[in-house]
Amino acid sequence: MIKRIVSYLLIVITVFVVVFFTHQFILDSKELVLSYSLLNVYLFNAIASIVIYGCIELVAEKLPSQAGYAFLACVFLKIGFFVVLFQATIFSEVKLEMFQRLSLMTPFFLFIIIEAVGVAKLLNSKTF
Repeated sequence: MIKRIVSYLLIVITVFVVVFFTHQFILDSKELVLSYSLLNVYLFNAIASIVIYGCIELVAEKLPSQAGYAFLACVFLKIGFFVVLFQATIFSEVKLEMFQRLSLMTPFFLFIIIEAVGVAKLLNSKTF
């Protein structure tokens, strides 16, 4: 269990560093300015991804048949916390441009895919 969590942590950190700096470089090279902190969006998604995977590891250890439902619940909580923490950005009076919306959603979908692959591998390794 610890080995899987550490390897997942390393994957998330590596993806975070590579994609965040690439994303920031692209925005800087095109001289695009975001109305929110791109670092905060990436940090939220990376930390939430690690927490979700850890929770699923614990649930899969105790109740392996319920791990899929736990993953679904965690993803809904992640979306809820994201909306609460970034509500000023999401629900602002100023309409976000397309690059700003894409910059907000890219880390979310990137880390949700990483979570889904990690949880799928975990669930496939468990015997029911």
